[in-house]
Amino acid sequence: MAGERNLTPVRLALAATAATAALVRRATLLDPHVVRTSSGIALVYTVRRGFADPVRVLRTGGVYQSATYLGARRMEPVFEYYRAFGRVFDLRPDARRLLAVGGGGFAFPKLVAAGHPGVRTDVVEIDPAVIRAARRWFFLDEAVELARAGGGDLNVVCDDGRRFLERAVGPYDAVVLDAFVGETPVRSLATAEALRLVRRALVPGGVCLMNVVSRAGGADVSFLRSVVATALMVFDQVRVVPAADADHSGEDNYLVVASDAPLDLADAIPFDESFLGEPLFDI
Repeated sequence: MAGERNLTPVRLALAATAATAALVRRATLLDPHVVRTSSGIALVYTVRRGFADPVRVLRTGGVYQSATYLGARRMEPVFEYYRAFGRVFDLRPDARRLLAVGGGGFAFPKLVAAGHPGVRTDVVEIDPAVIRAARRWFFLDEAVELARAGGGDLNVVCDDGRRFLERAVGPYDAVVLDAFVGETPVRSLATAEALRLVRRALVPGGVCLMNVVSRAGGADVSFLRSVVATALMVFDQVRVVPAADADHSGEDNYLVVASDAPLDLADAIPFDESFLGEPLFDI
């Protein structure tokens, strides 16, 4: 696989797709870099407009995959759905071992490393180019050292998330699923068979948290409905919590939380059987 290249805006426009070239011409794009990932061209660049502080983003498939503040706030999540993942510690305050499937810019693992000493987080990312980008531009190595200094660990595994779950021994207090190819979720991590693997990897009463994104500007939540229906086949309790970033995304993020233990989430969206979609299966 080709490595990263640091390009000027002119050379970047020649190397990337037409959509990427259009991004380069925007005045808010600073210090651009091209990353050739297994799913295609990605961009790493810094933006100022729309954020309180400068933010470095990883963009693939026309959408933000991750982001980081620079300077003193670099371990702080930029987007709401990453902050929402942190609610695992409200549900399980004694959590000491976590699994995150989908690394990207490693925003959630950085939150854990900075704010929760003594926690071990295993992060599975399928694409080595994304891991290299996180080390170079998203402070991953610093987060690893921060976790170790706090008596925990941040363990990075380059592997397919589903394959990892098939052999995962656990037990984990929580599993976080946040794997996308561009704007498309990885379906193999949302099926009933995959969620049974998640449940097997959890301690009794452990929590599964899934990032689910709408389509059509928020009008299409069919995948969310299917994920909820699928989770209810595997777990006793399922809740849906809004985690939208209206200023930074054209779509809505939802946190689907599943467990066999009671889930105290006061802001969860109520739903009934009419909301449920078609469950997802491997075949």
